[in-house]
Amino acid sequence: MPNSVPLLAIRDLRVDLHIERDVLHALRGVTLNVGRGDLMAVVGESGSGKTMTGLSVMRLLPASAQITDGQILFDGTDLTRLQESSIRPLRGKRIAMIFQNAQAALNPLVRVGDQIADVYTRHAGLSRQAARQKAVEAMQATGIPNASERARGYPHEFSGGMAQRAMIALALASSPELLIADEPTSGLDVTIQGQVITLIRDVVRRLNTTLVVISHDIGLVSTICNRIAVMYAGVVMENGTTARITSRPANPYTAALLRCVDTRPTERMPFIPGRVIDLRQKWPGCPFAPRCALAQQICHDQAPLPVEVEPGHVSLCHFAHQVFEQDGSASYDAAAVRN
Repeated sequence: MPNSVPLLAIRDLRVDLHIERDVLHALRGVTLNVGRGDLMAVVGESGSGKTMTGLSVMRLLPASAQITDGQILFDGTDLTRLQESSIRPLRGKRIAMIFQNAQAALNPLVRVGDQIADVYTRHAGLSRQAARQKAVEAMQATGIPNASERARGYPHEFSGGMAQRAMIALALASSPELLIADEPTSGLDVTIQGQVITLIRDVVRRLNTTLVVISHDIGLVSTICNRIAVMYAGVVMENGTTARITSRPANPYTAALLRCVDTRPTERMPFIPGRVIDLRQKWPGCPFAPRCALAQQICHDQAPLPVEVEPGHVSLCHFAHQVFEQDGSASYDAAAVRN
């Protein structure tokens, strides 16, 4: 009988950022399940808390950040309660992360092959020679040509696409159970973006690794992920299967994101008017209310509760059912929903 317990369960996670005299409430109660074998996309605008969520799972938050409440359950273990000495054996072995800007994330003073080989010596106990050979094989598996030669190179000698492939090889060297890919196509041209995202999908499927992809591009990640979680201002606004989220969203913010990518080449690209709420404030209602065409007074005054509009499809919206019943991201009528 399959294990129904999610590999990763985030429960009401709250993280504050202390910047000079200000306190920014970066995560305001993130709740999310990632099942074993899921290919999960976490999408949203910049500043929505996507990367902060990933760093929280890795326990790699900056010194200015602090988890103030909530749980991060990985295979049943609450990572928020572990000391650094206990989290270190998990990090890189059972949980790995592909960071934004691979060339900056790789150590500029160490040959790329040696950085990958270090994972095999630390987590697999291989000799240095055997680890170097495994590193070359990992680079070959990610499509890096002349891998034995490129393994002796330094990060600055790699193009953006090749550096990202090396970062993927590094992250997957220990065959982790969970891989978090934070904007893995950032800074790459469109052709290379497609290649990198397809490579990640193929490799994690081959290794049976659970994947969480963090991205602002819902169109790109929807091509490889079977589930999507939409974040805004530090909360998960909607989550469900990719097919249902992209064809029949139940949250006005998700619908607005989809309209921004569903345009013809001759059309002017739409945008979401307004600004994200001030993260220094403890907003009482729905964080998207100031920008939402459907908002009523209750949206400003009272935080919405999660609404399951269909099995496995949850929306954080007072009018989730009405938006869902409008059947589509581009056609719902604000006046009809209000009525």
